[in-house]
Amino acid sequence: MSYVRIWVHLVFSTKNRERMITDDLKLKLLEHIKINAKEKELWIDSINCMADHMHVLISLGREQSVGKAAMLIKGESSFWINNNKLIAGKFVWQDDYYAVSVGEKGVNRLRNYIANQEKHHRKKSFQEEYDEIIK
Repeated sequence: MSYVRIWVHLVFSTKNRERMITDDLKLKLLEHIKINAKEKELWIDSINCMADHMHVLISLGREQSVGKAAMLIKGESSFWINNNKLIAGKFVWQDDYYAVSVGEKGVNRLRNYIANQEKHHRKKSFQEEYDEIIK
């Protein structure tokens, strides 16, 4: 029996980083993504979002890739928002995403970071954070 434990921190933003995710939408969106991921056998450990971006900690299975996981989360969630007319206008995630592997020792720290996005972004914008990560 195969055992695979590959932790990935996945971050993606709304198209043009528009602040489209309201507090009301956030609760529905996070719950929907968790349910859909479970149906697709994608293990989401932690998830949270701000008005313009999302952080997800996933554990990939032996048949899964980062690209496929990102597509399942982003594509289906934007379809769901638009199909259910949960916002005025069209909801779109940006095509690109950030994904980085995480070691077992860093998982708890990352869980805390994801859970505390609101606090974190009072000090640093998404753009500042992204620029630091890329460097």
